[in-house]
Amino acid sequence: CETCSKEAAKYRCPRCMKYSCSLLCVKKHKLALSCNGVRDKTAFVSVNEFTDLNLLSDYRFLEDVGRTADAAARHCIVHSPATKRLLYCLRNKARGCNIELKTLPVGFTKRRENSTTFNSMENKFYWHLKLIFPHCHAEYTLKGVPDDKTLADILKPYIDPLESDPVVCQRLKIYTASPQSDVRILMKIENRNRNSVRYNELDASRSLLDNLKGKVIIEYPTLFVVLKTLKNDMVVLGQDGSEPAENSDSESSSLSSVEEGEIRDSS
Repeated sequence: CETCSKEAAKYRCPRCMKYSCSLLCVKKHKLALSCNGVRDKTAFVSVNEFTDLNLLSDYRFLEDVGRTADAAARHCIVHSPATKRLLYCLRNKARGCNIELKTLPVGFTKRRENSTTFNSMENKFYWHLKLIFPHCHAEYTLKGVPDDKTLADILKPYIDPLESDPVVCQRLKIYTASPQSDVRILMKIENRNRNSVRYNELDASRSLLDNLKGKVIIEYPTLFVVLKTLKNDMVVLGQDGSEPAENSDSESSSLSSVEEGEIRDSS
């Protein structure tokens, strides 16, 4: 058992492949790793390990996608004039701020979750925002975040040792114990091939709106908070949009390779 390290393992989690000996250990591992226990149907499988079961699983997954897309296309809200006007307004206002905002059809998780609004009186976006802390396997959803708020202020309730909630502080201990200079805020670059995932590094001292300008957003921004001193698998493009050098060290603009698992469902 990878949870208690005392008893012989009887179960294996379909999601993260962790071994457990009992229901109690299964619940503990789900809580510790924020694991839902549901098998990832889109997990990468190498050609050497690909079997008939994987082929059947992929076929059923594509059938499910087809049914979901068909049901979404038939949904009455899709054809609602009020919904179309609201989405058009959001996209148009975002375009005026040099942000390419894309929305998904009804039925997609991110479309259902999105609570982003635009206040015409204040001429300001109030964003739906997701924060992901990969080193602690934690993520948080924020609603109604004003676009003039700096990223540093947005992160304070999570990684500031004095202002963060005690429960959150304990869960994100590795972040709160690190100096603020080690914190990097990354956002995935959309419209790239799956085998070429790249990230932009954002400026914590600037507002959310300034950081989103010139970028493509699908429904709402998702920010990854990482530490320079810890290895992760995200490749960060340089300030000029160029690919990072292969031999750069851990404190340069690039990190080692690519990983795209955290928000697979929502994209």
